[in-house]
Amino acid sequence: MTFSSERDLGPVFEETTSAVRVGVRTQYLDDQSKPDEGLHVWAYFINIVNEGVAPVQLINRYWHITDALGVVQEVRGEGVVGEQPTIKPGDEYRYVSGTPLNSASGFMRGNYEMLNEKGDLFSVKIPAFSLDDPHQLKAVN
Repeated sequence: MTFSSERDLGPVFEETTSAVRVGVRTQYLDDQSKPDEGLHVWAYFINIVNEGVAPVQLINRYWHITDALGVVQEVRGEGVVGEQPTIKPGDEYRYVSGTPLNSASGFMRGNYEMLNEKGDLFSVKIPAFSLDDPHQLKAVN
């Protein structure tokens, strides 16, 4: 994968739930996409910050992915990128993942299931963010 510098990434989408802030930025991956074959691939860069006073552990993830044709994919699984990180108060956890679409645009949203120090599970919202092929013509409505 070839990534541009951070300044070349898309805008930051952020959401805070129960003192856990999730920020997302995206990048269209030209080197993996094949638009003529209906394959468009994005990387998404996630930053999770624990703004609370106790550690939290990311246990599970859920993604709701919608392409421009209205096709929905749902992805559920343990942790992220093979990890179930514990994030201490004031610390952050970053990771990069990706998704393919059959269309030149779409959006993703989801949530993380977190575990607090008391052993209680709670949900942290991942903000909705757009996936847009930068090479497509944009129309202003």
